[in-house]
Amino acid sequence: MSTKFNLDKRIFDDYYGADYFKKTKEILDKYKPNQQVTMQWFQRKNNTVICGIEMICELLRDSGVKNLIVEGLNDGDIANENEPVLKITGKYSDFAYLEGLIDGILSRASTVATNAFRVKNAANGKLVLNMNDRMDIYSTQQIDGYASYVGGISSLVTAASFEYIDLEANLNGTMPHALIASFDGDIIEATRAYKETFPNNNLVSLIDYNNDCVTDGLKVAREFKESLYAVRLDTSKALVDKSLQDLREEKDELHGVNPTLVKKLREELDKEGYNHVKIIVSSGFDEEKIKYFEQLNTPVDIYGVGEALTKNKVSFTGDLVLIDGKNQAKVGRQNISSNRIKSIKYI
Repeated sequence: MSTKFNLDKRIFDDYYGADYFKKTKEILDKYKPNQQVTMQWFQRKNNTVICGIEMICELLRDSGVKNLIVEGLNDGDIANENEPVLKITGKYSDFAYLEGLIDGILSRASTVATNAFRVKNAANGKLVLNMNDRMDIYSTQQIDGYASYVGGISSLVTAASFEYIDLEANLNGTMPHALIASFDGDIIEATRAYKETFPNNNLVSLIDYNNDCVTDGLKVAREFKESLYAVRLDTSKALVDKSLQDLREEKDELHGVNPTLVKKLREELDKEGYNHVKIIVSSGFDEEKIKYFEQLNTPVDIYGVGEALTKNKVSFTGDLVLIDGKNQAKVGRQNISSNRIKSIKYI
């Protein structure tokens, strides 16, 4: 198993380990130096995409401890509530300081992988763009990119997101509102500058800047014709696009990016022969919103998803369940046999 996660070496100086784990290690080294334990990790949700096992194996390998028995699921496997996903057997003092890190790796990676899997399925095979870089601190981009890939989404927008993936970085950014603002709100000039600066990129124009997506979508289509790959709508949920303001709404269904707006835009583009122009939508999209759009046969080609990839946290817990091969666990926890977890050679 090769190294690909580039782990911070300070881990092995107890830099990230919680103090109570460090103290437990010292106590056991003194009083129980030869004790063998089995620690078991699980979570409490059904249909969770497990991710982080490969990183944990690298963590154990880099720790230098060679006599641990490791059993686990594979990254990408689906687990249900209370099902063991990882077991480590050996001297607890050899890996006690890693317990919290293992909890955190499994939790973060499995959260993103599970959300990516569900969003991808909701999109019915349409391309999903991971735009989560702006929703969290930059230091999560590497593990989030890997977990997104495990969950089925490999369209990423930062180089860091590809660091742990065996794929060439194929960045999928479009343009921000800041570019249009820099050209005094002129969407044509901003799009032209993008095209001339990056002539080999797919030309995507952001068309909600003036809150008039249909007008501006047609404007850029007429100007750039066959060279225009797509238009992106990112309307705030606080606004109703100008093209819809004469319509009556009941429950804010015309606010933000909505099916009525997308259908109207598609219809107007097609009327003028711009059938080739794809429609990208972003702003608040999650599994449920994508399902809603798909149920209404909304003509979306690409979904941009951000915060939804880190919502609905999946939390993992590790428990000692065997001491020297005998059952020993806190009340409510026990060693659970599983024919799904397999022996893992981490060295």
